[in-house]
Amino acid sequence: MIALMLRRPLLSAFALLFALYLLFNTIVIVPETRQAIIVRFGKPTYILNQFRPGQPLGADGAGINWRLPFIENVVWVDKRVLDVEMQRRQVTSTDQQRLEVDAFARYRIVDPLRMYIRARSVEGLRGALVPNLGSELRNELGKRPFSSLLSPEREGVMDNVRRGLDRVARQYGAEIIDVRIKKADLPSGAPLDSAFERMKTAREQEARSIRAEGAKAAQIIRAQADADASKIYADSFGKDPGFYDFYRAMQSYQSTFVGDGVSKTSPTTMILSPQSDYLKQFAGR
Repeated sequence: MIALMLRRPLLSAFALLFALYLLFNTIVIVPETRQAIIVRFGKPTYILNQFRPGQPLGADGAGINWRLPFIENVVWVDKRVLDVEMQRRQVTSTDQQRLEVDAFARYRIVDPLRMYIRARSVEGLRGALVPNLGSELRNELGKRPFSSLLSPEREGVMDNVRRGLDRVARQYGAEIIDVRIKKADLPSGAPLDSAFERMKTAREQEARSIRAEGAKAAQIIRAQADADASKIYADSFGKDPGFYDFYRAMQSYQSTFVGDGVSKTSPTTMILSPQSDYLKQFAGR
């Protein structure tokens, strides 16, 4: 054998290259993150490293495998979570608001054989999911007002869209894991300006209502406090009418002869008889 190779080196080199080429077309190295569909004459025969719920990546089927060279081909399918994005489109809510919505969905291919039969490739699957995502989103948002997208109700909307899209994805061997809205805005221009003015007017009305309620509550509190104070004064002064007369006279003398110490006024001049009732507190008892 060695002598033959030495006599015919060119032929031996071609034979070695063909053997290596045959070996490379026989060995299939399946990564942990991929599924391999073995297709024989255009018909899928078996799957390597197929996804199974609850099983870690690469637990079974990944690594070195074999196939028939020139007869069997390999179609690679990602085993990880994939995503598909919807281009921005307009959706009309129940309150006749036109919204520009961007959304995306996360999915995983759980049945690569069905995916290959129905869509032939991952790109074909994406092409089937994008319009259905838009349809499900349009149908769901068309049942609700714009305010629902700004409230906790948004989570329920996304769950409904996910379930509707998942029914379609199952037909292609995939499952929808999550659906999210990236942005939901009013179109720029008059609709956005009018919506802003309506929101501003509503908030101003709410603020006026809160201020009115606060002023009403303050008046009630002040009135109750004044009534309580008057009752306390009446109860205390009623126990000693003589002291009450003396206290009121002292307050009057201070206001008349001394002032409050704040306002600058000229001294007060009064001409009274010593026997005047106003000055009786100066006479003592």
